[in-house]
Order: sequence, then structure tokens, then C-alpha cells
Amino acid sequence: MSKQIITINRMFGSNGRVIGKAIADALGLKFYDKELIEIASREKGVPFDEFAKADEKKASQWRYSVEYDIQIDREYHFTPINDVLFDAQKEIILNLADKEDCVIVGRCANYILKDKALSLFIYAPFEDRLKTVMERTGREEKSARKMIKKIDKDRRAYYEYFTDEYWMDLLHYDLCINSSRFTTQQIISMAKEGLSDR
Repeated sequence: MSKQIITINRMFGSNGRVIGKAIADALGLKFYDKELIEIASREKGVPFDEFAKADEKKASQWRYSVEYDIQIDREYHFTPINDVLFDAQKEIILNLADKEDCVIVGRCANYILKDKALSLFIYAPFEDRLKTVMERTGREEKSARKMIKKIDKDRRAYYEYFTDEYWMDLLHYDLCINSSRFTTQQIISMAKEGLSDR
């Protein structure tokens, strides 16, 4: 019997993580989001905080993790921490998919597990997401707007950098769900139905 695996990509503020956790709890599946950073940190011996800063971000060509110009030279080429984390999480995701039923949020999991998982994309209109982020973080509207745009931009750049595919291309997903139009229970039912059809 094939594993029951759901991957979730999400716009910031669409409650993708909350929905993913609710799906996992309702269907009795393991849940992985920030947990993937913790596992990678243990396996690679890199402090959690260092990996957390690079999570779901592509490396910037203008920033280096070293202070000395000589270390930028080709002879001293280094691998950006973002790439180290992506490679570690990719290996972890593949291993998890082999051994257990689970829900995995972000980290290009739909790409890594292509044809092995039910892939969801959770989105919502900007104003609904703005309200959610303001309530969740206590930020003022201007700050919340800036935060949403930045995190969506980071997630899009990360996905497209590591997959060479468009984050918003609906063909990459089995279900694209507007979380402002459906209750969490309705989305759980959709996911359950989607798994049964695989």
C-alpha cells in the first residue's frame, strides 16, 4: 500500500500551516514544518538558529557568510547555508516519505515528492491574509503588508531557485484551495477525498 503523504505550499497568512496541522491531526498523520529544521540541525551539526535564518530562502548573490575578500575567491568557494539546508531537508523528506504517512509544509516538498504525494496549494485574497497576519502578530497594517509581501517573495524565489519551476503554476498542485472560502473541516474533507482517489 502506498504511503499517505500530503505536501502543502502556501501564501503567507493563508493559514496553510494551521490547516496542514489540522489535516495531520484529523487523519492521524505525522506533521512536519519547522520540525524539518530541527532534524536537519541535528543531522548536520549546524545550530538551529543558523538554519532557521536560511529556511525557505535562496542564497543572496550579494551576501557572503565570510568577512575576508580572499575567501570569496574561486579557490575558497563555499556552499551557502541555504543550499546546505535545502539538500539536508530534501534527503529528510525523501526518507520520511519512504517510511511514514505524513503532512509536509513548504520546503519544495511537492517537487521533491512529485507523483508520490497529494499536493495542496493554500491561498487567500491579500486582504484576508492581511487581517490574519495582523491578528496573529499584532503588527500595524503597514508593517503587516510589508511582511506578507516579503515572505511571499522569499518563498517564491526559494521555490523557483531550487526547482526551476514557477511557484504559482497551478499544474504543480493537485488541489488549489482558497482558505477564505472553506472551513478547515471542509479542507480536511477535500484532502481525505484526494488521498482516497490516489
